[in-house]
Amino acid sequence: MLASLASVLFDGFAYGMLLFLLSVGLSVTLGMMNFVNLAHCSFAMVGGYVTVTLANAFGWPFFATLPAAFLSAAAASVVLERTLYRRLYRASDLDQCLFTIGIVFISVAAAAYLYGTLQQPINTPPTLQGALEFLGMRFGVYRLFLIVTALVITAILVAALEYTRFGAQVRAAVDNPRMARGLGVDVDRAFAITFALGGGLAGLGGALAIEIVGLDHAFAFTYLVYVLIVVAVGGLGSIGGSFVAAAVLGISDMAGKYYFPQLGAFFIYLVMIALLIWRPAGLFGKR
Repeated sequence: MLASLASVLFDGFAYGMLLFLLSVGLSVTLGMMNFVNLAHCSFAMVGGYVTVTLANAFGWPFFATLPAAFLSAAAASVVLERTLYRRLYRASDLDQCLFTIGIVFISVAAAAYLYGTLQQPINTPPTLQGALEFLGMRFGVYRLFLIVTALVITAILVAALEYTRFGAQVRAAVDNPRMARGLGVDVDRAFAITFALGGGLAGLGGALAIEIVGLDHAFAFTYLVYVLIVVAVGGLGSIGGSFVAAAVLGISDMAGKYYFPQLGAFFIYLVMIALLIWRPAGLFGKR
């Protein structure tokens, strides 16, 4: 009983950290910039396909593909921000939703055309394979790697966005762009860097997700719902809230599938509904 509970908690927390890595970029752009970017998981898909291409076609080591996944997704997000997104900053939420969901359709069609509709294989290095034994229980090495990566990224993001001059500039640019420009803040540059950060983190999450959930042309649609759930439950503008929400939802989803298999994947939605009834603005939401 204890071993099964520990396994559910560990696997659920690892899955939650994967959801956090996929969603934290959207938490940054949506929470700090008030831009509804439903194409967020398209950037995750870009990072995933870059990793698959570099590893399988060019023989790159898995660890070497991760920075490339981050940078490629960040570059794609900057291009879209500079050419298209900035025209919609003052548009309604509905306009932003319709425009960005259109980008998702385009990205899904492009992925299907270039890579087909089958799951993409990836070979992780031997150092990330197998499991570690502790007190008679086995813990997957790759899941441990995901957990450590998520914890490090959380610490870096909180420090960078909450306690640095750049984070203050971004918040000022969102709240009052005219005043921020008057104080010498380069608003366009701040927005571009923020989008690059959000898109890059999505690309990194997409690359790390391949080993756990796979990668196919529909990835951007499949995980968009989970990403939105994490951001909504955590609360807009709260990275720590997204972290806690991802952990709670990941463990709940794993526990639901293990202990209540008749509910299947629906259990996570029940948990979401209960949490939002309790805290309509999210666990750490400020608005």
